[in-house]
Amino acid sequence: MNHTLILIDHEGQMTFPTESTSKLELRNNLASLGYFSKMYEIPVVLSTIGEKTFAGPLLMELRQFYPDEPLYDRTTLNLWEDDKAREAVIATGNKKLVFAGLWTDVCLAFPVISALKAGYEVYFIADASAAMSKESHERAIQRMIQAGAVPHSTVSYTFEVIRDYGREDNRDSDIGAHMHEWRIKYTGVGTGVDYAIYMVQNYPPYKGFEK
Repeated sequence: MNHTLILIDHEGQMTFPTESTSKLELRNNLASLGYFSKMYEIPVVLSTIGEKTFAGPLLMELRQFYPDEPLYDRTTLNLWEDDKAREAVIATGNKKLVFAGLWTDVCLAFPVISALKAGYEVYFIADASAAMSKESHERAIQRMIQAGAVPHSTVSYTFEVIRDYGREDNRDSDIGAHMHEWRIKYTGVGTGVDYAIYMVQNYPPYKGFEK
């Protein structure tokens, strides 16, 4: 993959006060990012702030996919000012960076702007990020766009990663099975897919309304 995904401070204490995005939507979007980044082997840098002293562990929606991934715990609000986290990003060798984080106006906006100043091509996933108010979230989005970052949604990002259902790796049966599972677990399509699978297998041949 030609980019690195950087996920910042998706922890319990950071999630509790967020109001700009519903917590259920946020968690589903993070699970989608974890699912696709693992499936397509996208380089990922995970970072927390005050994991053991304040904010708690990385949310299970991400932890389930990366139980053994290095986790860069920081004291600085700006990931780019933490030597180990910044060097982990640089070490991936990708000049395109995709960020998501809590809170949008602080621990997401700060490193996004710093990475832009460092010469990277920077994107951020707005609905996998959140702030304590819609106003804070929206102003941070404006600030990042004005600085030169490109906004994404979780859906636009994941489908840009997929790109073409007919490409060679997407024709692999394992990838197809994973995409099917993802739709059922983490998207609004899931209810319909689950219903259709059940009904096709169990519905008797149609014989009209006669008993």
